[in-house]
Amino acid sequence: MRRSILFIACLYFCSTTFGQEYEIGVSLGGTNYVGDIGSTSYINPNKLAGTVFFKYNYNPRVALKATFSYLPIAGDDAKASSHFRNNRGLSFSNTINEVALGLEFNFYEFDISSEDKSWTPYILVELAAFNYGIIVGETATVNKNKTVLALPVGIGFKSKLIGNLAFSLETKFRYTFEDDLDFISDNNLDFNIEGNSNDWYMFAGVSIIYTFGRPACYTKGL
Repeated sequence: MRRSILFIACLYFCSTTFGQEYEIGVSLGGTNYVGDIGSTSYINPNKLAGTVFFKYNYNPRVALKATFSYLPIAGDDAKASSHFRNNRGLSFSNTINEVALGLEFNFYEFDISSEDKSWTPYILVELAAFNYGIIVGETATVNKNKTVLALPVGIGFKSKLIGNLAFSLETKFRYTFEDDLDFISDNNLDFNIEGNSNDWYMFAGVSIIYTFGRPACYTKGL
């Protein structure tokens, strides 16, 4: 009788938790930016980029996610839809290194050990700190780095791949409080040609995820 009660309690515990508690993964994809130079399309990857991340699954619907991202960005007026920018002919490139912490919300319960809970769309909200190069003074070369905050928001889809492996497709948009990712701002009069709104940068890519940390449901002697 005691064993039966413990077995039922174990099954209940397993049904209220999920198979994998932790996830680590890598993402590969492309970045683009929207600002004062080049295209104004928000999904237009043009530079190869990558991320690494770690997730703690609080429950089947919510996960805490920490991410480090290497995100080169570039803009070229020749690829803009504006005739003004085409004729102006400016271009730039910069590199963003970003650390972010946030919450991932699954539309459905996600558990790759379960046949009917092995995929879900999701949304992601984060707070990020990122570092990039800026121009100070009259020189036309990057001569200083700057670290500031951004507010990333993302949407994606994830699914079991095989065994403890899963994959995801994700697009993430970062709104910044800065206007100089392209070296053009009100603070740099020698390079200020527009400088009227803050810059955005984006990442779209595919991730390979390894899940681990499964709670033990069948204790020895049960």
